[in-house]
Amino acid sequence: MPDPAHLRDSTQIVLHRDVLNGIRADLEREFVLTIVPFEDEYLRIIGSPVEIKEASEFLGRHGVSLP
Repeated sequence: MPDPAHLRDSTQIVLHRDVLNGIRADLEREFVLTIVPFEDEYLRIIGSPVEIKEASEFLGRHGVSLP
């Protein structure tokens, strides 16, 4: 049985909403993702494991450190 935490980590990224200022449009244009508000100050980026991995690399190239 797969570990639910591992599956969740491979299909979502949670970031402070200000982190995506200036790059959100590029992120949404480049990848198939759903971005939804989460707990007032955060955004949840949801996608397939492949899209999340590539989006993580994109964010890293743009100076965003991931938790």
